[in-house]
Amino acid sequence: MVIKRDGRREDFDREKLARAVRAACHKRPVDAEQVAMLVEDVMDALEAQFEKEIPSRAIGEGVMQRLRAVDQVAYVRFASVYKEFRDVAEFVDEISLLGREPRT
Repeated sequence: MVIKRDGRREDFDREKLARAVRAACHKRPVDAEQVAMLVEDVMDALEAQFEKEIPSRAIGEGVMQRLRAVDQVAYVRFASVYKEFRDVAEFVDEISLLGREPRT
């Protein structure tokens, strides 16, 4: 089960997660195998950390952490949806953070 931000609970949908990652990576130099491995890595980490209920925050943070290392444009795309950017300034702030952090 996934615990949404508003407290609702819904069944975990692995395909929904994979679709979100694929959308962030659309027209980027990230192949299907990399996407599958990223999703698998996130799933493994979540299963090790949580038993039955997973906060959606943990899913989003796990994806962003891994996308940052794979493709920074895909990371910003995913982050813009996950963090619910309201304007261009929030994009600029996130991009400036990327420039200051060492790549993993």
